[in-house]
Amino acid sequence: MLEVKNLKVHYPVRHGLLRGIRQHVKAVDDVSFSIGPGETLGLVGESGCGKTTLGRAIVKLVEPTAGSVWLDGEDIARLSGAELRARRRKFQMIFQDPYNSLDPRMTAGGIIGEALDIHHLAGGRTEREGKIEALLKMAGLDASHARRYPHEFSGGQRQRIGIARALTVEPKLIVCDEPVSALDVSVQAQIINLLQDVQRERGVAYLFVAHDLAVVEHISRRVMVMYLGKIVELGGAKAVVQTPKHPYTQALVSAVPQIDPAAQRTRIVLAGEMPSPIDPPPGCPFHPRCPLAETRCRSESPTLREVAPGHWASCHFAK
Repeated sequence: MLEVKNLKVHYPVRHGLLRGIRQHVKAVDDVSFSIGPGETLGLVGESGCGKTTLGRAIVKLVEPTAGSVWLDGEDIARLSGAELRARRRKFQMIFQDPYNSLDPRMTAGGIIGEALDIHHLAGGRTEREGKIEALLKMAGLDASHARRYPHEFSGGQRQRIGIARALTVEPKLIVCDEPVSALDVSVQAQIINLLQDVQRERGVAYLFVAHDLAVVEHISRRVMVMYLGKIVELGGAKAVVQTPKHPYTQALVSAVPQIDPAAQRTRIVLAGEMPSPIDPPPGCPFHPRCPLAETRCRSESPTLREVAPGHWASCHFAK
């Protein structure tokens, strides 16, 4: 359903008196992947790796520098204006911050009903109110909440409103940008269960962006790991978490807490910090922090290759 090909998002960095462009921040650098109908693809990586930028570029909240985003056979990266507005019914986004992603001047009913008005999905006031009520109930809220403002809701309730808003236009794809990271653990579970229920009922596909591998493994069929704007590993959720192939993924997995003491993994502590995307290192982007790095890694960039059936990794030594 969704196919992303060689997507790049580079931000210009201006210097000097004349503000000339001298460098570029390579937030997303040559990324390719696909998502099937009704599938959840998890996207993980540490802060600053480009996860949010990738999600925003897919839904055209950020303009791609190069590459294509094919949705149902149409390259939405090339669309703009009225054409793009008409296609937005197919893809929506749930934002990370439930406190700042809702207009404080609008009621919950107004926030959800805005999309109905823009896309002319309700024939009249009665039908509009009926659809808003149904969406609120689907999201686990009461119909009377339609008259309340965002400041009258908890964080979990606000995120439910964000989910209802995204589902208003019956999209085929929703980009979930860390939708539970700002919520309490108990509320996180409720939101995850809600997203799974919606997927079963409506067949919507998710790109689920997160930094918590335990959450991603639970909700996703496949997992994609991102580092410094590039995809370094992609495979089935259980395979990536239980038998990670890339040294970076191995470090991420080792940091996931385990309830069973016997299942505890040896913690892999990475040296230093992630390099700047303005001046990424030559060769493998992970080599300055990699415990397995050799001379080859400092000069030759690895390709994303299939190291096991359905399991891909970008490492010279992955097998």
